[in-house]
Amino acid sequence: MRSTIRHLLASGVLGVALVATALPAQAGPTSAVVFNTGHLDLVDLAYEAGTLEVGIHDEGNDIEYGADEVKLIVKRQAKVTVPADPAFSFLGTPGVSPVWVLPQIENTNLIWPGIAAEEIDAGVFAGDALTLSVTSVTGPGQLAIYTENAVGQPTILADSGDGLPDAITVTAGDHTHANWAFDEAGTYRVTVRATGTLAATGQQVTSAPATLRFTVKA
Repeated sequence: MRSTIRHLLASGVLGVALVATALPAQAGPTSAVVFNTGHLDLVDLAYEAGTLEVGIHDEGNDIEYGADEVKLIVKRQAKVTVPADPAFSFLGTPGVSPVWVLPQIENTNLIWPGIAAEEIDAGVFAGDALTLSVTSVTGPGQLAIYTENAVGQPTILADSGDGLPDAITVTAGDHTHANWAFDEAGTYRVTVRATGTLAATGQQVTSAPATLRFTVKA
């Protein structure tokens, strides 16, 4: 796995500001790096020394963090109205309800959320397939993760509004983007974990849970 922020600080490699779009939190035992823009793989999977890991990868600076090292800000500019199409009713009332969306298509004013398994070599897992499970969402509202096709129709990958856990299939070596949508402002904790079956032995391996922390601005 790429060096985490802790390793970089310990080695003295990180001697300048972390990233133009990352805002250092106040110093203290609970300090974290705060992001409100930038290309971030919110789920970055790796398999090393028999361990399946879930981290957060800052693509712009090629720095990887543990989930507990990062706070994610969903800015006010992410607030839109649910599209006036019944297919989007999982987000709220079409054409009426507000929703805060970190988008599948890059908007440089917001976090561009990715899901990545580029660090996992082909052939390690059976069928090159892993399962990313969204196991819990706590906060004032619901989270939906979904993609849109070329004509704007959604495919739901995970939706805490109709119960969890939800499973997302991830392919080794892939890097993909989806919309992450919140239906209320406030603070959320989103817990995920990954599972795969080793091709060589048939053994199932599961990562430790990783909890992403979001603040959605009203």
